[in-house]
Amino acid sequence: MSRVSIKDIARAANVSHSTVSRALGNSPLVRAETRARIQRLAQEMGYSPDAWARSLVMGRTQTIGVVVTAITDPFIAEIVQAIEQTAYHHDHTVILATSNAEPERELAAVEMLRSKRVDGVIVTSSRVGALYQEHLDRLGVPVVLINSHRQQRGPYTFSVNVDNQHGGRLATDHLIRLGHRRIAYISGPEGNSDDLARQAGYRQALSLAGIDLDPDLILPGNGRLSGGEDALPRLVGLAEPPTAVFCYNDMTAIGLLRAARQRHLIVPRDLAVVGFDDIPFASYVCPPLTTVAQPKFEMGRRAVEMVLTLLDPALAGGSISNVVVQGRLIVRESS
Repeated sequence: MSRVSIKDIARAANVSHSTVSRALGNSPLVRAETRARIQRLAQEMGYSPDAWARSLVMGRTQTIGVVVTAITDPFIAEIVQAIEQTAYHHDHTVILATSNAEPERELAAVEMLRSKRVDGVIVTSSRVGALYQEHLDRLGVPVVLINSHRQQRGPYTFSVNVDNQHGGRLATDHLIRLGHRRIAYISGPEGNSDDLARQAGYRQALSLAGIDLDPDLILPGNGRLSGGEDALPRLVGLAEPPTAVFCYNDMTAIGLLRAARQRHLIVPRDLAVVGFDDIPFASYVCPPLTTVAQPKFEMGRRAVEMVLTLLDPALAGGSISNVVVQGRLIVRESS
């Protein structure tokens, strides 16, 4: 069955092609009764607009590309949901690509989305900005990085970030107020700027409380469950083990809780644990996890709004800035 075209509608309505185009676009140049008749006829005939042709006319595809490290990451999944809902509210659709946390693959995904003529790109938890800033600028399409690993802003590239240092300070201050003096930190992936900032908040809180930093209490992790599981034997094997642990993220903390349970340690009596992110699982593990919640929906929403503003700078009055949001401490039973 052939696709119904504007020409078919024009013949059926006995009007010109341009009149049909204007009527379907709700142009005031077409009389109200004629416009209503053409729109009713188009619906009866099963007409649907050609999105590609419409994009050529408008210069926009009404699509936003999203590059994520892994859709299985519950933190990223919540941000993607916020992006999709916000885009839908603004009559945009989302095209999703995964990078498996590989910067070269992230860049290839950005270029693929650009070839699909997306209006803008959002990249989550990325190193692509830091490694390929000049290339991103040459793409000429708005790029917004969420929790990115980058230091400078380009003419087309902006970011939405949580204040990681503030969050690290919140988590460590909480443990200090509970009376802990031996507080460990399990890090994230090596070179991760979020990890460095959270660790800086940890160090700052210890310093302000007059607690000397013990390098043995800072252990390498990977941001996954195994990072927490692997760290526990090293922590309990110290001559003076910690009484509390601040973890780079919730996945690390959940792995630590699992390992503690296997060793018959009681949390928080034997070891208090705090995570970072507040993923959905955090409130369901045993015991429920104390964590620093990132405002995930707000971050996804603001990333979409930033892309749309970059497409029409008049919306921002000519001024667009990077966004930094604050996390908040969620106290549960693990601490």
